[in-house]
Amino acid sequence: MYRYAFIAMLAASPLAAAETKEQSCQYQSDVVAAIQQARLDRVKERDVPAAVAATNPTWPASYNNAIPLIAPWVYQQKMGDIRNKDLSEAWLELCLKQ
Repeated sequence: MYRYAFIAMLAASPLAAAETKEQSCQYQSDVVAAIQQARLDRVKERDVPAAVAATNPTWPASYNNAIPLIAPWVYQQKMGDIRNKDLSEAWLELCLKQ
């Protein structure tokens, strides 16, 4: 639910207009992967934006604005899923279907 709204928001943004859908979805997926890694590293949810920024991500800086929007979804997942599932792949697949 929450992620669908976010994907729709990004797809409708001027930022997305300058990129292909595939590029935008890949950047979103990269953000999800970074947040998942932060959770694995036991970073507190409120500290995720700073922790991800410290990794010098390669996506456009505007995608950093998505971190506080996506982090709650990642942090709501069970830790077993965080350890064993590729949330970024699931996000990418969903995004490309939108």
